[in-house]
Amino acid sequence: MQERKRLEGAVEQDTSVSSIVSDIDTLFELGNEGEDVTAELNREIARLRKIVDALETNMLLSGENDHCGAIVTIHPGAGGTESQDWAEMLLRMYLRWAERSGFEASVTDRLEGEGAGIKSATIEINGENVFGLLQSEIGVHRLVRISPFDANARRHTSFASVFVIPQIDDDVKIDIKTEDLRVDVFRASGAGGQHVNRTESAVRFTHLPTGIVVQCQNERSQHKNRAAAMKQLRARLYEHEMDKRRVEERKLEDSKADINFGSQIRSYVLAPYRMVKDLRTRLPIGDVDRVLDGDLEELIHAFLVWKKTGRIFGDATDTPE
Repeated sequence: MQERKRLEGAVEQDTSVSSIVSDIDTLFELGNEGEDVTAELNREIARLRKIVDALETNMLLSGENDHCGAIVTIHPGAGGTESQDWAEMLLRMYLRWAERSGFEASVTDRLEGEGAGIKSATIEINGENVFGLLQSEIGVHRLVRISPFDANARRHTSFASVFVIPQIDDDVKIDIKTEDLRVDVFRASGAGGQHVNRTESAVRFTHLPTGIVVQCQNERSQHKNRAAAMKQLRARLYEHEMDKRRVEERKLEDSKADINFGSQIRSYVLAPYRMVKDLRTRLPIGDVDRVLDGDLEELIHAFLVWKKTGRIFGDATDTPE
């Protein structure tokens, strides 16, 4: 069914391109006959450009796990409520992106912050090429704004880290021994009604040999939470094994940009001016609200082109404040 859906999508895109190209040819003919078709022509060319960019984006996905779904984890940096609120803004941004893109997304774990925001969150996003697309988001995201939590309305800088791992297909064999697992069950926190908060439905797995910990508490059933947590654990263990195989490659990549605080990949500036700027591709976007509302296609496309060709999209000497 997944393969059929992928092929149907490819056929639909091909049909759309053919239809738009035909319409553009017709508009050119009408223009040559003296009719004013400038507005319609610009509109059709913009539609064609959007589809071609999407096709190019998919062509740039060639990694081993690029076709997989993804598990996204978000953690705030130092800064208390301010950073926790920024982490929640990023959580909303990725959920909105998944919705806009037609992907199925669910929050499998969410730890509420003190007063506002979140201390951590895990999202499971299912769909074709989700992991390949969201690789552009791995790293530290920086927010500059007038803090709504500061009575003196001062400007604050906040950080939050985003990590993305692929969801592993069921046909990939990951051997998890029962004696290597510690299983804890506990009552879920947060909203969910009396059933969720009064029964030990939440599940936490600790893989003793590696120290990897995963948990799930969004389902009412402990059985469903166990299944979701096991799916996350399999993905984390697969990534752990792949990391060991790519030690030398990782050293090379880490020399370019460590994924930790102080080496942000993107800045979101809301004051004194408004701009989103990716520090790798140098792509600037003036409409910050559109990006925070989940419109990440332009940023993702620029990242994939930069990763493949090294091309930058802005002034290489211009560094955001």
